[in-house]
Amino acid sequence: MKREYPESPLVGVGAVIVRENRVLLIQRGTPPLLGEWSLPGGVLECGEALREAAVREACEETGLLVETGELLGVYERVIRGDDGRVRYHYVLIDFLCRPVGGDLKAGSDAADVRWFTRDELPALKLAYDANDVVLKGLSRT
Repeated sequence: MKREYPESPLVGVGAVIVRENRVLLIQRGTPPLLGEWSLPGGVLECGEALREAAVREACEETGLLVETGELLGVYERVIRGDDGRVRYHYVLIDFLCRPVGGDLKAGSDAADVRWFTRDELPALKLAYDANDVVLKGLSRT
């Protein structure tokens, strides 16, 4: 299924990786949100469980092996093109995660990866849903 101008919404997962009151974010290396900071995550593959997808995406984009915990939220992101047509439509399911291994490095769709404190978040201008779920994750630790 194509991601840009899809025929139906795509299911995506996000990993809210928290350690020592910091959250791990990636700088997106591909559209949508190219160049912006966001949660590690991506599209669910056919036959893959949601939590398995969160673990896979976290590893692909950050180099870390994570363990999934609490479901933090379900969000919807619709991005329209200049002509008003739906360019991207994702239903995003985000899990609180904690790192259990691996080596931190930007990979696959990520241009950069870094830990951020709550105080650093406003300057990043995260998408509303990403900011909301990050704050939920930080409040759970």
